[in-house]
Amino acid sequence: MEKTAFVTGGSRGIGRAVVRRLAAEGYAVGINYLQSRAAAEGLASEIRAQGGRALAVQADVADRAAVRTAIGRAEEALGPIALLVNNAGIAQNDLFQDTPEELWRRMFAVHADGAFHTIQAILPRMLHEKEGCIVNVSSIWGLRGAACETAYAASKAALIGLTRSLAAELAPSHIRVNCVAPGVIRTDMVEALGEETIASLAEQTPAGRLGTPEDVAKAVAFLAGPEADFITGQVLTVDGGFIL
Repeated sequence: MEKTAFVTGGSRGIGRAVVRRLAAEGYAVGINYLQSRAAAEGLASEIRAQGGRALAVQADVADRAAVRTAIGRAEEALGPIALLVNNAGIAQNDLFQDTPEELWRRMFAVHADGAFHTIQAILPRMLHEKEGCIVNVSSIWGLRGAACETAYAASKAALIGLTRSLAAELAPSHIRVNCVAPGVIRTDMVEALGEETIASLAEQTPAGRLGTPEDVAKAVAFLAGPEADFITGQVLTVDGGFIL
């Protein structure tokens, strides 16, 4: 039986790879985006052309009302959401003392509040059906911390705390909550660093290369799948050994 997934930040990078992977595994997918409308709608068209079902829905995950509207649209078109992937994210690179309050609050609004909004929107149905899966996308910096990315790392650490706490609360209702913590993944944000920096980061990675969005998508699909039905409250690091 086809299930429905909802992926925030699903139009680009890791989110785009997650959407493609889930669609290939038979999910109908709600593709949330903030600004990349053409990319999101193009991805939805691609999935439909391959015989799947997908819908692009715009919402700023920091906006509670917009999230509820987007999820309502997705469920109306595709069916009840059985899998939620909280992937939407933004980057930051500056010294802590130079971090504007607006940026600090925006980091938490997207990463922590965004997950709060989406989970509260889909949870009543999951609780009623006593079934569901939530996968949050954090970062290795949420585990280890990162100089010049304090707001980013702190907000990603909040996602890990949310994952573990919610997993304990929801396990009796047969709802699993897990987290993936990507390392240095070759996305647009990393490409902007330049080839010299990219080569250096690859050298620091024991696996000898940077990760790809598809590497993370495979981890998300595993945590969402039946092979992981006794796994909850865990953080799966996808970093090629970067923080060993």
